[in-house]
Parts: sequence; structure tokens; C-alpha cells
Amino acid sequence: MTRELAITVMIALAVLILLAMFFAWRRRLRRDSGLSAPLGVPEHAEVARRDEVLYVSTTRHDQPLERLAVSPLTYRARGELAVTDRGVALCLDGSPTVFLASSRLVQVDRATVTIDRVVEPGGLIRISWSTDDDTVVDSYLRLATGDPKNLISELQRLVPVSDGSAAPDTGAIR
Repeated sequence: MTRELAITVMIALAVLILLAMFFAWRRRLRRDSGLSAPLGVPEHAEVARRDEVLYVSTTRHDQPLERLAVSPLTYRARGELAVTDRGVALCLDGSPTVFLASSRLVQVDRATVTIDRVVEPGGLIRISWSTDDDTVVDSYLRLATGDPKNLISELQRLVPVSDGSAAPDTGAIR
């Protein structure tokens, strides 16, 4: 095989791989087009805490390696998480503000692994919430500075508990 032929084969293979990645992502966007996050913060919501975060991904509930393209949480971004008395606001760079009302929150805990990211044990914050069609999804955040323990405690207080008892802060690592 000549050198020119080998180079041509390698370029063709690279183009095929890039095309496969492009079409797979387009297919995922079409598949998840029905899922969207609620937008806009309600009036008179009191902000209790603000933290700089890195939004990592949103996945199927309890399936940290199955990415969902939930609009506008499709791509990784830096931003700010604001804990309010009515829920959680996620203000990501270049995207509209996502507001997860307390009634949508299912669970808040720590995680170590999600698609595209593996960190120290318990280094990610996992917020489980319901989309408009009651699909439960998990969104993963990484706190820019400090230990997420206090933030997780505040977020857990927002999660409605069905039996009337307070949500325990176990600090469990998943």
C-alpha cells in the first residue's frame, strides 16, 4: 500500500466516524425533543443562597450514563445555582434560566459518576426532578468551590416528603 493510499483511507475513516457522531447526536436531539425544563423564576421568590456551578449533564433517572438532551440543558455549561424559598433556579451561561419548583423535585444527593465526568467520591450534586410529562430525570452539577454538603442540605429541605417527615441528610455517596 502506498503512502498516499494509506493517508486517503485514514482521512475517509475519520470522516465516516465524524459523520456517525453527527447523525447520532441529531437522532438523540430528535428523540428527546419532547423533554424540556421549566423556564423562568416565579415573582417574589426569595433567594436564600447562590453558588457558582458547572452543569455537567442530565440523564435518565438512576442511569448516569444515558444522556438526555433536555432543552435548554443539552450542553455542559458554567453558571449559577440559586436556592429560593420556592425551588431551585439554574442560570447557565448562554441559556434561559431553568426553575425547578419544589413540587418537581424528587431527590437530592451526591454522585461520583455521570456521562463525561468522574470525580472524587461524592463530588457531584445529583438533583432528581420531574419534567412536564412526569418523566423523572437526574441533573448533575459540580460546585465550583467548597464542599457541597451544606448546599445539598438546603436543597433536600425543598424536596417534598410524602409521609410528612423531614428529608434526612445522609450525606450518602452514590
